[in-house]
Amino acid sequence: MLSYRELTSGFRNLGLDPGRPVLVHSSLRAFGDLRGRAAVLLGALTSVFPRVMAPTHTYATMVIPEEGPEHNGMAYGTGLALNALAEIYRPDMPADRMMGVLAELLRNHPLAKRSMHPILSLAGIGVDEILAAQKIKDPVAPLHDLYEAEGYVLLMGVGHSVNTTLHFAEKLAGRRTFVRWALMPDGAVECPGYPGCSMGFDKAAPYLADITRSVQIGTALVRALPVREMVITAATLVREDPLALLCDDPACERCGAVREGVIT
Repeated sequence: MLSYRELTSGFRNLGLDPGRPVLVHSSLRAFGDLRGRAAVLLGALTSVFPRVMAPTHTYATMVIPEEGPEHNGMAYGTGLALNALAEIYRPDMPADRMMGVLAELLRNHPLAKRSMHPILSLAGIGVDEILAAQKIKDPVAPLHDLYEAEGYVLLMGVGHSVNTTLHFAEKLAGRRTFVRWALMPDGAVECPGYPGCSMGFDKAAPYLADITRSVQIGTALVRALPVREMVITAATLVREDPLALLCDDPACERCGAVREGVIT
């Protein structure tokens, strides 16, 4: 059974500067038999990295309109059933289950703050200024500040397909973004700057191998990458090949829109 001491030892073995902010993506299941479950994992994480944050996105607020801008990576008028189930955004709304147990536990931590985007919020401890940078028209602004702070991305038992910081690399490279809509108390609001699909991001792994630090903690492979170097590498890939890091699903509407823009 994996213990708190083994977790903290593993995190320290990554050799990261503990004063820099860390954006975490995690799978609790990847750690196997963990004494205390997510609470112990979060406790070990914050004891080593006092400035930690995680995505707490709320996709349940999203609605699909009947019409909208062209080349927007979505089929308008197809959300009748889903729209009826959409939830009005509120600041204490639980993170989507896709974010993982740890992200929701972090959001509920008494020292945690949360950004206010109705779809793409983040929560964290000791990163108030980074979180405050996020605006409804600039959802990836905290990733820019993480880049400027020379922070890290920590992938705990997960791959780059959940590595949201690579969306900032896409933005730097000039890749197309999209518009989405979220329910707020006063109605649906437009949320520009919505990023593309991330299911092709694992294609970046070979190019990031030289800057990736890895440790095995229990059954989980934990990888850390410096944000600045990672973003520069990924942005260069996209600039040199406008189709780089797109997924291979022919039905993917967002990757299809990006390809269409490149071809035309």
